[in-house]
Amino acid sequence: MADRQTGRIIRSLSGFYDVQTEKAVITCRGRGVLRRRGDSPLTGDIVDISVENGKGMIERILPRKNRFIRPAVANVDALVVFAANANPVTEPFLIDRVAAIAGDQEVPVYICVNKCDLDPAVDLVRIYQNAGFPVIRASAETGEGVEQLRQLLQGKLTAFTGNTGVGKSSMLNALCPGLSLATGDVSEKLGRGRHTTRHVQLYCLASDTYVADTPGFSSFDTEQMDVLLKENLQYAFGDFVPYLGQCQFHDCSHRTEPGCCVRHAVLEGKLERTRYDSYLLLYEKAEQVRLWEINK
Repeated sequence: MADRQTGRIIRSLSGFYDVQTEKAVITCRGRGVLRRRGDSPLTGDIVDISVENGKGMIERILPRKNRFIRPAVANVDALVVFAANANPVTEPFLIDRVAAIAGDQEVPVYICVNKCDLDPAVDLVRIYQNAGFPVIRASAETGEGVEQLRQLLQGKLTAFTGNTGVGKSSMLNALCPGLSLATGDVSEKLGRGRHTTRHVQLYCLASDTYVADTPGFSSFDTEQMDVLLKENLQYAFGDFVPYLGQCQFHDCSHRTEPGCCVRHAVLEGKLERTRYDSYLLLYEKAEQVRLWEINK
């Protein structure tokens, strides 16, 4: 007779899922019915499993409070977006797209500007502080910002995300040296990191604190991320919210309409230009999105 248990997926790899239960970590496969419903298990999911003859099977995914396509995680309390102004340099658009996707699901976002021992990234820090994000200036190499980040992570399940080579795994090693995660060098010629994290895995930093290390991405990978409806996009930019509802037209898209308070705030320097440029690019992409893509 199968033993029924409930646990959290702590690692997903090639169709196998490591599930942490009260008794042990059990490697499982997913029932075919989940795949047929397009409901693939994700790291962070709470699942019901059955165990028989030492083999585990995921029977049901319990209701999620949130889910993301990239990074492929569920039930997170916050996202930490890593960035740097040293090799590799992070494009603000990459940060803004991830932050907008998280904002659309009302998931808090922290910005960790890493490698500050190589470059203080003054502009990046200014942009995201002005946009209202908690910003941590950090260096996994020197230890700057490590304790500040640890305090922000306390009591949460947080996903680390960001472009390849920006130092997510290095920071995890700094937070918990016993992990000894593999880290990669950055190509000086291409300005890109080499992928060392190939799957999403949860690491326990304390009894109530978990971090999901996720594969890095490049600007090309943003096409694989969650899609947003254009009607929702303005609300996913938290720094825009004070100006919403004040435009001349109630359905203002904040692009070319006269009397737009968002555009006026950009011209006055109250909103960061890079944030607005990211909004325009995301709006252009959102215009191509259909409702069925959101609900699939």
